[in-house]
Amino acid sequence: MSDRDELRADLRVSRRQVLRCSTLVAAALAAPAAFARSLEQRSLTLIHTHTGERLVAPYVQGGCYDSACLGRVNHFLRDFRTQEVHAIDPALLDVLFALQALADRDAAFEVISGYRSPATNRQLQRKSQGVATRSLHMEGKAIDIRLSGYSTARLRDHALSLRRGGVGYYATSDFVHVDTGRVRAW
Repeated sequence: MSDRDELRADLRVSRRQVLRCSTLVAAALAAPAAFARSLEQRSLTLIHTHTGERLVAPYVQGGCYDSACLGRVNHFLRDFRTQEVHAIDPALLDVLFALQALADRDAAFEVISGYRSPATNRQLQRKSQGVATRSLHMEGKAIDIRLSGYSTARLRDHALSLRRGGVGYYATSDFVHVDTGRVRAW
């Protein structure tokens, strides 16, 4: 392979890398201090509205995901009805971190729902029309949240601006759904 071919190979980036980079640039413009922190370490504070549990989660250390912390996050975001634990997509945590930067707040996220077992999802479907049959909550790729002391309408707007997955706004219940699925809104 020639030097020119090697350079071309080095310069190729995936669409996902471009989107991730543009999200970081948007966060940098909105909150420069948060951007500087995000390169090496990222941390979230979560409060579960149903269990009362609180978790400070420094999930990125030295620019790498911390597997021990991700395990604590998985447990924290378990299906609190069945106690089933499932792996949470780390990209979902990155979405929350970006939202925190755009809101320019270090407040805790109030978690209404993280992982849901298929049994819990079916149970919730019987009670509500707003629960999807193939919910990304069952894959650890969705979370329903509020940001303490921050408008959920503004949080929704920030989530929409990221274009990093699905965004649902539930004004009556005062929470925002974000996921790492395809970009869509409701």
